[in-house]
Amino acid sequence: MAFDPLTAIFEAGKMAIERIWPDPVKRAEEVRKLEELKQKGSLAELNVQVQLLLGQLEVNKAEAQHKSIFVAGWRPWIGWVGGLALAYQFVLYPLLCWVWAICSAKGSIPADITPPPVLETGALFSMITAMLGIGAMRSYDKNRGTQTDKIR
Repeated sequence: MAFDPLTAIFEAGKMAIERIWPDPVKRAEEVRKLEELKQKGSLAELNVQVQLLLGQLEVNKAEAQHKSIFVAGWRPWIGWVGGLALAYQFVLYPLLCWVWAICSAKGSIPADITPPPVLETGALFSMITAMLGIGAMRSYDKNRGTQTDKIR
């Protein structure tokens, strides 16, 4: 059974046609009509999705041109936060743990104080990977000379 409504309706219609029309020629003609309707519905759904993406692109363009750093600066800020989080997790945190172990062994740090926290890296890696992917796509566009200030 299909998960999208359009395919599920199509399959149900096909089963109904097979039960209603015993003549194979008439049945094939009705199934062809049903497939045409399905294709038109898919194209309409695709058009709606494309229009939504184009609308979001216009919003992103307007945000990037805004003079306020709180509107135009959120993407670079996410990049800096991601970079700092990676630096903490893979450079600073191991050094802190090493210093913590030495200080604990010497008795400089009381036993009831906990060591520095580990960051939850699942969401961090998702964010960084997405940002790097967008940056790579933009670099690819620039290398190919793709005009991106006028998107049709």
